[in-house]
Amino acid sequence: MLQVLALALPGQALAREPNITASLVAEGPGAPGQTITLAFVMQPKPGWHGYWQNPGDAGLGMGLEWTLPAGAKAGALQYPVPETLLISGLMNHVYEHDYAVLVPLTLPANAAPGQRLDVAVDATWLACTDEVCVPEQGRLSTTVTVGTGARDARFDQWRAALPAPLGSPASFVWDGAKVRIGIPLPAAVQLDSPHLFLGDDRVVDYAAPQKFFRQGDLLVVELDRAKIAPAQPGALNAVLRLNGAGDGVTLTAAPGAVKPGGEPVGEARSSAPLAMLVLAALAGGLLLNVMPCVFPILSLKALSLARAGESEAQARAEGLAYTAGVVLACLALGGLMLGLRAAGQEVGWAFQLQEPLVVAALLLVAVAITANLAGLYEFAVPGFASAGSPQGAFATGLLAAFAATPCTGPFMAAAMGAALLLPTLPALLLFGALGLGLALPFLAIAFVPALRRMLPRPGAWMVWFRRAMAVPMGLTALALVWLASRVAGSAFALSAALLGFLLVCALLLLGRRQRHGLSGGKPVLAGLVAIAVIAALGLPTVVRAPSAAATGILPAQPFSEDALVRARASGKPVFAWFTADWCLTCKVNEQVAIEREDTRAAFERAGVVVLRGDWTRRDPAITRYLAAQGAAGVPLYVWYPAGGGAPQQLPQVLTPAMLAELAK
Repeated sequence: MLQVLALALPGQALAREPNITASLVAEGPGAPGQTITLAFVMQPKPGWHGYWQNPGDAGLGMGLEWTLPAGAKAGALQYPVPETLLISGLMNHVYEHDYAVLVPLTLPANAAPGQRLDVAVDATWLACTDEVCVPEQGRLSTTVTVGTGARDARFDQWRAALPAPLGSPASFVWDGAKVRIGIPLPAAVQLDSPHLFLGDDRVVDYAAPQKFFRQGDLLVVELDRAKIAPAQPGALNAVLRLNGAGDGVTLTAAPGAVKPGGEPVGEARSSAPLAMLVLAALAGGLLLNVMPCVFPILSLKALSLARAGESEAQARAEGLAYTAGVVLACLALGGLMLGLRAAGQEVGWAFQLQEPLVVAALLLVAVAITANLAGLYEFAVPGFASAGSPQGAFATGLLAAFAATPCTGPFMAAAMGAALLLPTLPALLLFGALGLGLALPFLAIAFVPALRRMLPRPGAWMVWFRRAMAVPMGLTALALVWLASRVAGSAFALSAALLGFLLVCALLLLGRRQRHGLSGGKPVLAGLVAIAVIAALGLPTVVRAPSAAATGILPAQPFSEDALVRARASGKPVFAWFTADWCLTCKVNEQVAIEREDTRAAFERAGVVVLRGDWTRRDPAITRYLAAQGAAGVPLYVWYPAGGGAPQQLPQVLTPAMLAELAK
């Protein structure tokens, strides 16, 4: 690091106003002994930039002198993924936009509730343009309240900019004038202009071209060693930038064998990988039709398929309309997810079910569907009435896709994980393929007469079948009440259930008017509008943090990046288990394979450390870990062997004896 060069550039002078405005911000209050997060918010003027922890060929990282309350302790700085800046042959690791450097702060264990703790730091940093550098400094301070209270929502976006933990050990080998690093990275993770930032100084030639090769699920990086007095540390700490959007992973590499060669990354490639991902998305959508998370909509499909036998023209029209609804919904959900991630939000597949108001809306929809299937009222859209229509089939397709995609299943996980890192158009292609796969059985029956002839002929049985299907839809509504309590607390769930009851009353009144040949009328319309207004304005006021989940048979620690590092450092085997209360596949796996006495006994004998990541509510750390593993959602199960061996991703559908066998 040529820090002297940076400080000796012409034009250096004391700045009357900082070129990078710095401030210290606390995320929120904390309990005695709790670790909270502070942020150094750095705001460069246009044309100026700041530096990463290892600034590269020229520059200077932050210097800190803390003034903390007695018993408080500040941890290591956590930098976002940096950018590269090449000036006159010198490679710098910089930030040319606003950024935040996070730091954990452990509060004194003897702090009193309600106490206000003053935190201050004398900070130095370097602000540069392409031509001039100015050393800057300031005394930054903030106050932390001991207790509870609101948190700063900006920290979600700042955490989203941090590199995710790779969670797998990397290896490196010195090879003459080069160092070769092997990084376990699923082949489904797409790379766009990757760059490896070494945290250790004087190890590599920063400005030399970096070469990347694929060996299946192993990414090999070849770097030129530093030309002058190259360092040779026993371990390498680095951040791998995955793409131009700033996604990245942090890793630690230990000495080990790394074979040279592989498929070059960044050169012209055939369309086969994308084609395989499209097929995987198509197969994943097709399999969603038999996954447990689709069961709530099976009643809708059954009625629609039964009606498809009435006429060929109507069957085809409904099939196309249903497919259009499913595909459009998948594209909309995928596009929204990509947009939120581009804006810095840590979201993944089925992110909508992490939002309390979305769960409440689904609850009211399920209540309305149940009341319709039970015959309390008649409503043609979304297509539950026996007559059927393309418009109703389209609306049913929209609802089916929205309700059927909370979980990832076989084939789908790799495709959706890759979609998070692909450019927009190929990513949307994968989401569209997922929707087509989900709609494929219905579409096939609509266009293949032989399949339609296998269906029962329409008749009076359809009325009874419709009534019977009110039972699973009613159970779905009850399940959504439970989910509402898990994502937003019991008060929110009770309020949403009360609104559902009021909705049933309004629909019952509507049905009575319909049976007398009358329209809905103003009273019913006013009631429905009132319910919608109360839901939109009142429900957000009762959202609370959910209570902790009950302890299961398998003892588990909450997942965190630090907990994973500590567990791996212990040398014991580690089982990382990622779930959500809205994921039915997850719950089935827990009953079938995880929460079992034989699994617990096998884990106890082997000393397995269990980490459970609950993704019911949005959790940036879990989202980053999922992205680093090439997964877009849950379930995800990762097994880390004892002694630091390479991790193994387990299937999305577990068998009863699978975990016990791994622990032997």
